Amino acid sequence: MSEDGTADLAARAAHRHVVVVGGGMAGLVAARECAKVGMNVTVLEAAGELGGAIRRAALDGVTVDAGAESYATRGGHVRKLLDELGLTDRIVTPNPAGAWLVGAPDLDAAPLPKGGILGIPANPFADDVRRIVGWRGAWRAYVDRLRPPLTIGQERSLGTLVSKRMGQKVRDLLVAPVTAGVYSADPDDVDTEIAAPGLNEALTRAGSLSGGVAQLLADRADRAKKAPGSAVEAIAGGMSILVDALAADLEELGAVVRTGAAVDAIARDGDGWTVSFPIGAEGEDPTVETLAADAVIVATAEPSARALLAGHVTGLGAEGEAPQIEIVSLLLDAPALDAAPRGTGVLTVPGSHTAKALTHATAKWEWLRAAAGDRHVVRVSFGAQGEPAATAALDDDAAARLALSEAEALLGLTLPESALVASHRARFTQSQPSSLIGAADRRRDVRAAVQKADGLGVAGAWLSGTGLAQVVPDAKAEADRVRRALLWGDDGPLSTP
Repeated sequence: MSEDGTADLAARAAHRHVVVVGGGMAGLVAARECAKVGMNVTVLEAAGELGGAIRRAALDGVTVDAGAESYATRGGHVRKLLDELGLTDRIVTPNPAGAWLVGAPDLDAAPLPKGGILGIPANPFADDVRRIVGWRGAWRAYVDRLRPPLTIGQERSLGTLVSKRMGQKVRDLLVAPVTAGVYSADPDDVDTEIAAPGLNEALTRAGSLSGGVAQLLADRADRAKKAPGSAVEAIAGGMSILVDALAADLEELGAVVRTGAAVDAIARDGDGWTVSFPIGAEGEDPTVETLAADAVIVATAEPSARALLAGHVTGLGAEGEAPQIEIVSLLLDAPALDAAPRGTGVLTVPGSHTAKALTHATAKWEWLRAAAGDRHVVRVSFGAQGEPAATAALDDDAAARLALSEAEALLGLTLPESALVASHRARFTQSQPSSLIGAADRRRDVRAAVQKADGLGVAGAWLSGTGLAQVVPDAKAEADRVRRALLWGDDGPLSTP
């Protein structure tokens, strides 16, 4: 862009005000994209702190991630953001020891099989697979190689595909624990092509599901040789450091960030918008503050986003079912955990335990092990799609006791109440996973409906899918669309400093 063009862009941007409703990762990233070109930006967050699903907690002086603890490296989007924010030297990778599985019949616990995709094994007779599904389950899975291949895309449901090809034991004991742990969803509801891109096509080429998995694993190995690295990374000190860095960058860019500002209405005002939210100390009658904006980007959870959009957007469709998740973090004085007896954590066979998963965080992350000293941090997760968290009706102390009891069962050792040093409980409304059947179509319809309203954008995990690897590029793209329309019109050039 020429100097004249840059000056023109700066002049246009300086006269535009964008209000971002929501201070989670989607809102902060979208706000930064607008602020980078010189726009006036205000972020309004209803809670008392920023971050959304990224949260921190202090357990007897040890800072832990109470929400999202890591990010997927696919696409390189999060790594690029960390580079821009000067956080590259804080990037860490997890202990590769892997997780275990509990809850299989006649089996106390076993390491999760290594050679598979979403729990689907490439070799059903591998020792680590057969140990879980048994000889009968392994032979049933082998029948997959004798059956004719499916037409591409014939079985959209991952659970149906696996049970038809490899049997119920592989579905229930290997695949279901993974989809529950990763997506909080039943495998029957998971879209094969979204969760495992290319699997249907590989099945057709190989002639079997296990053969298709083997092909995809070989492709991954080839890519890993060309670009080695972990599939998951985190930030030493906790993921909230990313939130802090984004907030500091927004301040440096001149943006205004306000917490405790729960937006309850947006309204059309000529060519722009007004954004309203109550202010006032607790116990006092609130007054309503109103901001004028040229554009509004709604970056909240789905229920509140729909409430704000409803009067201005038609064709939003039905709201997706969002699982209620609780994570109880425990700081334990438990020397028996020093040897990390069950790797970096445990997944459960659905229906076998109250908790769906446990992460031995100090075994998984070296930075946290160093911070905790001779103590241990475990995170116990409750709740899944269609299954309320068992801790939902409990007070914090009772939730901590239940989490301790589940940790004892999942880790296979004695953890008396005296081992519990401190605890923290976090509640989340997890966005419906993007891998669920029909989710992609529903989200595409929402996007199309919102884009018909001038000066209005929407971002967040309920549209992008959960996980920073999806939230970050989606928020950037939506912010680019909104700012392009403000600065150049819908067909004008993009400018991404």
